[in-house]
Amino acid sequence: MAEKNLQYSKILELNLAVLFISTSGVLGRYITLNPFVTIFYRTLLAAILFYIFCRFKKLDLRISNKRDVLKIVLSGLLMAGHWVAYFFALQYSNVAIGILSLFTYPVVTVFLEPLILKTKFSKVHLALGVLVLFGVYFLVPEISFQNNYTIAVLLGILSGIFYALRNILMKQEIEKYNGSVLMMYQIVVVAVVLSPVVFFSDFNEVILQWAPLLTLAIVTTCIGHTLFLLSLRNFSTTAASIMSSAQPLYAIILGILFLSEYPSLKTIIGGVLIISAVIIESIRSLRKNAVVEGID
Repeated sequence: MAEKNLQYSKILELNLAVLFISTSGVLGRYITLNPFVTIFYRTLLAAILFYIFCRFKKLDLRISNKRDVLKIVLSGLLMAGHWVAYFFALQYSNVAIGILSLFTYPVVTVFLEPLILKTKFSKVHLALGVLVLFGVYFLVPEISFQNNYTIAVLLGILSGIFYALRNILMKQEIEKYNGSVLMMYQIVVVAVVLSPVVFFSDFNEVILQWAPLLTLAIVTTCIGHTLFLLSLRNFSTTAASIMSSAQPLYAIILGILFLSEYPSLKTIIGGVLIISAVIIESIRSLRKNAVVEGID
């Protein structure tokens, strides 16, 4: 019984991490600052908090060679693109459209990974890609750049591409360095790149929104991502990714509760198609790993 309760607590911890990360949608919609300004102050605060955490845990902050430094800087640039595009997508639409268009990234990853890492491409991935395209079709009311939702979906997909590239780039680095250390350095890169916004933004407006900005930095970025990294000790990456598919659901529920944003039937259908593709791919990967490891 004690072992069963421990397993339940681990599942709860992972779901709590996903819930905290899901708050980015509501906060991104609630904060009225320009996304460049929002992301800069988010990362500035988060970088300080991550540094304190890493020092407290006595983590090794050294990066062994210049090649790894270059990869981390590039991943930080991709992270900046991911966050900025996602927050603009939220401003052009709503939480449901923003998060669901972003969540095309797991399937985008299976197309990009064979090209970048020279791995074998599966025909099943082509079918999953078509399923995602159908999902995206339902998210967009009409294909027109005069329509904000079309722009939002394209920005969300672009955000997903940046995120997929960043994850592929970090795949080898995560085996060499602590996840929190890598996250801290990437966040520092984002803050440095976006630092010029200080000269073009009204600091009084930033002060007026200090509470949601601080929540975004602490709850979403620091606690959410740290809890998720810690939970990977208890689950395989694939198992964790399956449970992470609940992120759009949590984000949409938070959008309903705090912003009264109710998704349309077409958005729900599109979301189901996209998340189905993510879950199918995750389960396939889980079974493949189980065969490789000789697990029944």
